[in-house]
Amino acid sequence: MAAPLACSPPASSSQSTWSRSKSNWERALQLPSPRRCLLMRESVPFTRVLTNKAVEANEGKPLPLLQKAVIGLTAGAIGASVGSPADLALIRMQADSTLPAAQRRNYKNAFHALYRIVADEGVLALWKGAGPTVVRAMSLNMGMLASYDQSVELFRDKFGAGELSTMLGASAVSGFFASACSLPFDYVKTQIQKMQPDANGKYPYTGSLDCVMKTLKSGGPFKFYTGFPVYCVRIAPHVMLTWIFLNQIQKFEKDMGL
Repeated sequence: MAAPLACSPPASSSQSTWSRSKSNWERALQLPSPRRCLLMRESVPFTRVLTNKAVEANEGKPLPLLQKAVIGLTAGAIGASVGSPADLALIRMQADSTLPAAQRRNYKNAFHALYRIVADEGVLALWKGAGPTVVRAMSLNMGMLASYDQSVELFRDKFGAGELSTMLGASAVSGFFASACSLPFDYVKTQIQKMQPDANGKYPYTGSLDCVMKTLKSGGPFKFYTGFPVYCVRIAPHVMLTWIFLNQIQKFEKDMGL
């Protein structure tokens, strides 16, 4: 994605308002980050295993939407729990460049970040913000899985679309719903993980719920969806490629008799 063109704040706008707006769009326009690839990679195998078990228990019949949603939630929670330490390290590394020089953590790489977190804050600090991370992954995985399977049935059975059209159409729908379900939780998770104490040692939020309430009070519910179109452009390709590659892997395994 090309870097956005530089521009100057309108003369009628205050510098602080412009800076906040610019910061929101810069965050939304960032290139897809490795942490999202990691969480998706961790979630997909669990999703597949749970889905196969559920289909077997259902005697090969299509799963109802509720069951698909539960499978997505469960797989997302397991995958996010495994990937949470790396997610925390990468969030902090990305946030470092936006902080004043005196407040930067100056991690050299992800491994150095993990080492410093353990050394400075203890092992359990690796799972700081794990709650929002898990909830965010659960919402993304639920929207991704449930919408994909339902869309496949719709495109294939109702519209009579071919294999390629069904896969592309269903994966695009899946990407949209994964983005819509996960963005509010992603916003809260990011705010919690990158926050630092002030001069008095007080953090801006006491927890996820406090972050949600303060955000609602300051900007309303749509504050959680700031930059959604660009966020969707970031997340949807991940989801689409995940399904496309997974389908190809399944076809290869079937051809090999696995």
